[in-house]
Amino acid sequence: MRLLLIRHGQTPSNVDGLLDTTIPGPALTELGLRQAAALPEAIVQERVDAIYASTMQRTQLTAAPLATARGLEVRVREGLHEISAGGLEMLNDTVSHDTYMRTVFDWGLGRLDVAMPGGPDGHDFFTRFDTVIERIVAEGHDAAVVVSHGAAIRLWASTRAENLDGEFGGSHPLQNTGLVVLTGDPATGWFAEVWNSQPVAGPAYADSADDDPTGELVEAQG
Repeated sequence: MRLLLIRHGQTPSNVDGLLDTTIPGPALTELGLRQAAALPEAIVQERVDAIYASTMQRTQLTAAPLATARGLEVRVREGLHEISAGGLEMLNDTVSHDTYMRTVFDWGLGRLDVAMPGGPDGHDFFTRFDTVIERIVAEGHDAAVVVSHGAAIRLWASTRAENLDGEFGGSHPLQNTGLVVLTGDPATGWFAEVWNSQPVAGPAYADSADDDPTGELVEAQG
């Protein structure tokens, strides 16, 4: 199976640097809507049999233009939502951001018992994300798009791809509408083919305030 994992478009909380992980969460900014509208052309050469989004409205709004262009529905699935910020919810200070990301990538290094302050631990995250991906694969598609969230995609893809690791995910951010492509399945294993940190439609759709405005395209080797 070819699995295209796409981060949602920009939200007001992204602009304000807020750890905003509650459901359904905010809609998209004007830039976010343009990022979403650019997706169909950006991946026009990709086969897409199905499109999935999380229970958070920003992913559904991001997926909508692609679904319209391909004549498909957006299939909303529990389990694809962002990693909960717990007691850090709606904070935007440096310490809170560092605590959130440090916790997430402790999980990427196998420290699954570490818990987000007032939130889940790594076991909770991998159980629910693995489960929903397994169910998507079981539906029998050759290629599917999953619109999800930055921390969730970085952590899951980097730890589940046999040619990556948790350290890679921790050091390679995804801008809004960044793309990760995996091939394989849960039984035989996943292989990362592409890790595109910048918006998939190109730098013109990047947030000028992003901490990694140039992005990068990594074609995984081996």
